[in-house]
Amino acid sequence: MSVVKVDKYVFENEILKSSKIVLLDFYADWCGPCRMVSPIVDKIAQEHPEYLVGKINVDDQPDLAAAFNVMSIPTLIVLKEGKAVNKIIGAASKAKILSLLQQAEG
Repeated sequence: MSVVKVDKYVFENEILKSSKIVLLDFYADWCGPCRMVSPIVDKIAQEHPEYLVGKINVDDQPDLAAAFNVMSIPTLIVLKEGKAVNKIIGAASKAKILSLLQQAEG
């Protein structure tokens, strides 16, 4: 499955209504660590269709960033049934991100 570009409409109509565990990547195009995390997030989306993976550009979607109290980027948030259950701030390894997603399943 591919990564979903998330705006307010997609968030309300797909992300919040998803029965899957969701990984949201809050990023900005100018952010170096975000560019390091982005291919990892893309790979997780391709290899793990059991998760819904979305990316939110904080410059384009400041209201969504504020709703999740995103102060630093990259920030990765795991949602289950529309509620945040895990969060990583800063660059993280694929193993660390997958670990948070798996924790949300339990």
